[in-house]
Amino acid sequence: MGVRKRQMAERIKAEKKQIAFAKLNNCPTSPRKMRLVADLVRGVKVEQALAILKFNQKEASRRVEKLLLSAIANWQAKNEDANIEDADLFVQEIRVDSGSMLKRLRPAPQGRAHRIRKRSNHVTLVLGANNNAQS
Repeated sequence: MGVRKRQMAERIKAEKKQIAFAKLNNCPTSPRKMRLVADLVRGVKVEQALAILKFNQKEASRRVEKLLLSAIANWQAKNEDANIEDADLFVQEIRVDSGSMLKRLRPAPQGRAHRIRKRSNHVTLVLGANNNAQS
């Protein structure tokens, strides 16, 4: 590995240490259903996002709520001396990507078969902190 490449890798690694994120892999919900919930909390402050997810009736909102709590815990672990209320955390980025697909066959009339695709997804949630710069 060259010097510039190593320096760039170290800089990216140092920047990632400042970012608090959480990932949910292979969640057995279709990405389309999960994106409906993810769109509700994108760019929203953490307290408001938790309230939205808690009172939403969709099953995907329970999983995203748990993921958001995990991201908050990760932020606390990285910033032990800081206070959550003072940091003014918000959901900076939430990304839903399609995961692996289980393919099943369902019997159909006249000896045919229909393919059933059981989809899964990967959710990545990144928290950002407004340090009294924005509101």
